[in-house]
Amino acid sequence: MAVAAAAGDLAVLDAETLALLGGGPDMAPVAVCGEWETFKENVRPLKRGRNVGLLNQALKAHTDPAQRAALLAERRRMIEAIEEYQGEDPLQPWVDCIKWVQESFPAGGEFSGLVVIYEQCVRAFWHDERYKDDLRYLKVWLEYAGNCSDAEVIFRFLESNRIGEGHAVFYIRYALLMESKNKVKKVDEIFNLGIARKAKPVEKLETTYRAFLGRSTRKKEHEDDTASDDPPVRKFGSDLNRGETRGQHAENSHMLAKPRVKLQRIDVNTPISIYKENPLPSQGLERARSKDRAWNTLGTQADRNKENNMMPARWTSHKIPPKVAARQAVPPARVSSIEVFVDEECAEEPAPPRVPKSPKPSVLKLRQATSKNLKKESELLKENPLRNFPLSSLR
Repeated sequence: MAVAAAAGDLAVLDAETLALLGGGPDMAPVAVCGEWETFKENVRPLKRGRNVGLLNQALKAHTDPAQRAALLAERRRMIEAIEEYQGEDPLQPWVDCIKWVQESFPAGGEFSGLVVIYEQCVRAFWHDERYKDDLRYLKVWLEYAGNCSDAEVIFRFLESNRIGEGHAVFYIRYALLMESKNKVKKVDEIFNLGIARKAKPVEKLETTYRAFLGRSTRKKEHEDDTASDDPPVRKFGSDLNRGETRGQHAENSHMLAKPRVKLQRIDVNTPISIYKENPLPSQGLERARSKDRAWNTLGTQADRNKENNMMPARWTSHKIPPKVAARQAVPPARVSSIEVFVDEECAEEPAPPRVPKSPKPSVLKLRQATSKNLKKESELLKENPLRNFPLSSLR
């Protein structure tokens, strides 16, 4: 049965596809993965490429809950291997775990827990002098910075703690970030600092620096040309030339045929007369009566303050009646409630087993993590990548 299932996943490609692949008609059957055609838009590219076997298994996990559970169990096993490592290079298990997660969770995202693993790894060795100039450790930092909303705080942290200062890739990535923020002076300082420290490979650093100088020069020339080629602004009230005047007269010729209305000149010194209608006889009688009923005196103070007749009294004379003890209401029986939707990832994910206390709280946090708290922690780390670091390290 296993052989038949495996044979079902194999398909003989046509001659045109074989020619494109560089093979002939006698080429062995090639495995065709239907999941790749369905989920290929969600696969994040890797610079080093991807393992086809791990990629097929990872894509099948989108539709197979058993495969998804197997991936989560394998991730937990690799995290436990980090804790149980007793060798001379404790960074290597972290690097192996990161590479495996990148391969097995091709879509990335918070469900993979990759951002949390990056943060736990860099926080475990930031004070270790063995890895200050280790290229593997620096690459983990750079990948972590690429997943954060603002990576400038990470590069400042690396610069102040002298992490990765012997590698050109640190200065190149830092300079490109500052160039994207239009901080040209800072970019020039970063490149000069890396060249002065002879960061390896220095040839690549110098080539990137020359390319930056060329871009900045072309940008400055373009800005100067744009400033010099500004269109002239016509001032208000300036005269038009003959052609424009002639065209304007032609457009307004139909308006000239209309008779002009003679405007009346207003004398500024004479006051403006206000028009008044002739009052009706009934209105005149009412106005006369109102004049007879006009107030001749304001009245006494008692008449004016007739709204304030109530005399003030002490508050203690009025007691608040005690509240009647309300009888405890019997909670009504619950009627059938609305069914709450649960995501498949949360529903199918097995509960993490209880683990004993570990001397490494970061590894313990990863072992007990679920998809919900991994997502929350990833979002917090993207906004503040150094939120779990001690204050003494943020100098």
